[in-house]
This record gives sequence, structure tokens and C-alpha cells, in this order.
Amino acid sequence: MAPRTPRGGIEAVSAAVLAMNRRLEVREVLQTIVASARELLGAEYSALGVPDDHGGFAQFVVDGVSDAQWKAIGPLPRQHGVLAAMLHEGTPQRLADVRDFDSFAGWPRAHPVMKDFIGMPIADGDEILGAVFLANKQCRTRPPDGVCGFTQDDEDLLRILADHAAIALTNARLHERSRELTLAGERARIAHELHDAVSQKLFSLRLTAQAAAALVDGHPDRAKEEIRHVAALAAEAADELRAVVVELRPAALDEDGLVATLRTQAEVLDRVHSAGVSFHAFTVRALPAAQEEALLRVAQEALHNALRHAHAATVSVTLEGQGKGARLRVRDDGRGFDPTAVRRAGRHLGLVSMRDRADGVGGRLSVESEPGKGTVIEMEVPGG
Repeated sequence: MAPRTPRGGIEAVSAAVLAMNRRLEVREVLQTIVASARELLGAEYSALGVPDDHGGFAQFVVDGVSDAQWKAIGPLPRQHGVLAAMLHEGTPQRLADVRDFDSFAGWPRAHPVMKDFIGMPIADGDEILGAVFLANKQCRTRPPDGVCGFTQDDEDLLRILADHAAIALTNARLHERSRELTLAGERARIAHELHDAVSQKLFSLRLTAQAAAALVDGHPDRAKEEIRHVAALAAEAADELRAVVVELRPAALDEDGLVATLRTQAEVLDRVHSAGVSFHAFTVRALPAAQEEALLRVAQEALHNALRHAHAATVSVTLEGQGKGARLRVRDDGRGFDPTAVRRAGRHLGLVSMRDRADGVGGRLSVESEPGKGTVIEMEVPGG
């Protein structure tokens, strides 16, 4: 029989489920689960632990405890007592006083005092993904028996929430795995570019240096010319390596956001290239992760083209909000090109990749360029 949901609980559960499924990062999903559970059941404290394989927790999030309190509590709890019962046996726990549990061993000195307790495993089939637990029921009105504690209705609600939490957490893990695979693909592409570009230049550099050495005694003028060629090849190889390093180590979008990431990229390129690279942002909202990733990669490709192929003296990157979306513009004063001729010749300078990225997130890419007049690349995304 399906668990009974109290009147008025359906709307609250629905809101909590929607909130969980709007998040794609595992940490955000965990935090949303504990906040939703605490609000739904009217508890003073809530927490969620994801176990590791060593008797501790790989992740542990709380709600209702301040940062200062959390810091004072000290190390994370271990899988013992009532937590172990939920995680190892997969059984819910509802207690009038958690301190009466058979294997209760006390709390750290700074730990808040908890009495009535309810906990529920979060499971995907036979796999226990974690456990959510709450303490200290906050009753709006005093029950007839005068005891304010968690009820069977609370347990039913928490079971429903835990079932949906398992789905949300599994989806978030799949999303992160997909991003890891995408990153692996990006690294493979960069490695291929490194092999094709830098390795070839280093090979040419070695041959040219050998030729210069052979000409030093009999043809010093020609040797000087070859040495100048060595210097030019070395500079090109250095530019190739800088571009690869920057792309391999972009600032983390999750931690810094798109604006800060693009600003860092522009600042790094401005330092390592003779060209002037600038960045400006205007009223940009947070965007879905896939769109921010696509905008970053298109900006990187456009900067790469401007600095390595167009030999621009100045490059400007602008990111501005448009309603819920955003528009990226990369403008350079380089040699430019004829886009139609490029397509006919089969040379696309990354344009195909940029268009694919834009299309993949529901965006639009436009390119304006002509020989001798620079290039403007714009990408627009609708937001989420």
C-alpha cells in the first residue's frame, strides 16, 4: 500500500521535488534535499550523509546549523549508532529520544542537543545512496497528548521525499559523469592539436638548427638566416604551448562562474601575447551549466583564431545579459577572411565546432569578417 500523505502535504512534496530536480550538481541536490526535508517536516535540524567505503562519509550536509556551529562541532560523524542502522540495514528510524538508542554514544561538546529524531535511507534499488535525518520537531500547536514529536504522517512524507531524492541524486551523478566524459573528450582533442601543431614545429625547429650548424663555417650569412628562422619557429611553438596550457586549465565554471572565468582567460592571454586582449561584462545572469560551458569554449576558439591565425593587435571579448540569456561577442582587428571562401576551401578555423556548440545549447552563432577588416563572432543563448 502506498504511504498516506496528509492533507496539504501533496503541494509541499511537489514543491520539494521540483526544487531537487532543478539542480544538476550533486552538492546542490544534497543541500536542497536537507533544506526541503527540514521545511516539509518542521524540524529544527536536518542533515544528509553519503557514506564512503571506510566507515565515514564522502559527503555530509546540514541545515539549521550555522557555519560557526558547524566548525566548532569538529570532524564529521562516523557510521555508527542510529546512522549505521539506516545505512547498513536500510531501515527508517523514528525515535522519541535519540539518546535512548541502544548504541548512542553522545555528541561532541559543541553539538546541538537533539531529542526526537527521524531518519530515512535514500536508496536506489538495493544500493544505499545516503540517509536523511531530522531532529527536534517544531510543532505549531501543542498536540492533544502534549508531546511534540515526529509522527507516522511525517515518516510517510519523508519516505516519499527520499524516493524522489534518490532519483534526483542519481540524475545529478549521471550529469557529473557526462561532464567528466566531455572533459575527457576535450583533452583528447587538445592532445591531438598538440601533436599536430607543436610537435611539427619542434621537429622543424630541430631540422633548421641542424642546417644552421652545418652552414656556420662555409656559409655564415645563410647560417644567420637559418638561425633567425629558428627564433621564429621557437616563438610560434611557445604560442602553441601557451594556448594549449590555457585551454587545459580554465578556471572552474562551477566555482568562479562564467564572467570570472572569461575575465581570467582574457587576463592570461593579454599577459602572454603581444596583442591586447580585453574583457567586459554587463548584467549577466547565471545560465544553465551547458550554456556557460558552450559560451566559454566558443570564446576560447575565437580567441585562438584571432591570436594564432589572424595575428590581431587587439581583441575584445564582451558578455552581456539579454533577458534570461546572454550574448557573447569576440571582435578582433586581425587580417580577416572571406567566410564563403573559407567554406569552399574546406578550411573552417573552428567555425564548424563553434556552430555545433551553439546549436547544441539552443543558441545561435554569427560570423562577420572580410580580408583586412578583422572578424566579429557573436553567440547568443536563450538562457533557462
